[in-house]
Amino acid sequence: MTVEQQNVLSTIKKMTKAFENKDIEKVMSCYEPNATVVFEPESPVSNHAVLKEMFSGMSMANPVFTYSGHEVFISDDIATHIAPWEMTAKAPDGTEIKQSGLSVAVLRKQESGTWLMVIDNPHGQFLMNK
Repeated sequence: MTVEQQNVLSTIKKMTKAFENKDIEKVMSCYEPNATVVFEPESPVSNHAVLKEMFSGMSMANPVFTYSGHEVFISDDIATHIAPWEMTAKAPDGTEIKQSGLSVAVLRKQESGTWLMVIDNPHGQFLMNK
């Protein structure tokens, strides 16, 4: 990977680690202010306060993520990150939760040189399974 591709991947890893650590402020710092996240297929969320609430609620299940690879494509100040993922967690009642999917994220390079997510869809495989 090039340095810029590694920088994009660094944003993804930072967000994932912060989410696992329940550091919602750090999670949100990985997104542009008007970012869109698809927590459920066909239900994008763009409201900052709602995103924060959703991440906070989901973090209570103590999710642990693993990725089986990463692809990063960059054109000027836009990047796409694609990665298959698996997540394990526990519901409040102790029930084991296991999910998997294909993450497709679009990031934009900021004036500072950092990369922030604009669109985050962890359900990129949805149409193939429909």
